Amino acid sequence: MATELSMELMRRIAYETVLRACGFASLAIFCVMIGMSFDPHAAFQIGAVLTLILTMVLLFKAREARTKDHRRMELWLYLPQELRPPADHAQWASATVMRETYFAFARWTALIAAVMAALALAFSFVET
Repeated sequence: MATELSMELMRRIAYETVLRACGFASLAIFCVMIGMSFDPHAAFQIGAVLTLILTMVLLFKAREARTKDHRRMELWLYLPQELRPPADHAQWASATVMRETYFAFARWTALIAAVMAALALAFSFVET
């Protein structure tokens, strides 16, 4: 029971930390797009490219999570001492939770990049 509670808490914390990081990246992408708002085609095109770069970073982080020391993860810092998994299980649990979370966010950002690319394509037809 304690392990299930610990894993669920780890998933929630992982989701919150990756969501915060993606939120900051999205804010930066949004600012660039607003700066190019005079040309909607270019704004959505650069938004799609930057979001695709974010997707690639998330995929890289998912790959890196397998070998990253669990004690150096932000997830580990937010996990209460009494709910941390045993040392022999901690690396696997942290890596698994972070990989799942990074992959989930990578899927979402890839979808957003595809939508932005489609909007850029639609604006390119409207402009001509």
